[in-house]
Amino acid sequence: MKNAPRALAQDELPPQPQQQRSIARRQRLLDAARKLFAENGYGATSIEDIASRAGAASGAFYLYFRSKRQLLLVLVDELMQSIESLELARDTNLRRFLGRALREDRRHYGVVRAFHEVCASDPELSALRERIERWTSRRILKFFEQLAKHPRARRNLDLQPFAQMMDRHFWSLLARAASLSPRAFQRELDLAASVIEHYLWT
Repeated sequence: MKNAPRALAQDELPPQPQQQRSIARRQRLLDAARKLFAENGYGATSIEDIASRAGAASGAFYLYFRSKRQLLLVLVDELMQSIESLELARDTNLRRFLGRALREDRRHYGVVRAFHEVCASDPELSALRERIERWTSRRILKFFEQLAKHPRARRNLDLQPFAQMMDRHFWSLLARAASLSPRAFQRELDLAASVIEHYLWT
């Protein structure tokens, strides 16, 4: 399977910091942006807000990122790396796998929210989102193909459109996850698992 699409493929970053203090400051800016995007969304978060939450001067932001959009692309790339490193389940404990997979993305919830928001008005990022979703849909299809080998699996399943539908649902869930309570999020996971089980297995 092809590697994950990279958000920063055509977007040159300022030089990477070399000193430990600068590396730590850049990381604080990224962490602050994640939290603010989760709390307020992309449009309502300013560079000044990010710098202030990170304990840095606004001018320090531009040592590491050329714009708020570029910072978001860095965070999207980190999310892609996280998804790429997630090994597809080799057993059929579907609920356990979904819970582990989606909760591991908890620190990225605000990134997904911000990315979906900005894609609505940015054609370039909207096209990137389409490439990313095609890639994640293929990964989900591969996972469902594993589950379809279970002795209880239904026959003659049309897995590809089902994988696309569930992929869109998972992205929507991640975009909403920052505003959901742990209990509400668990209900969403249980519902998704039930839908998959009822479709795939007798």
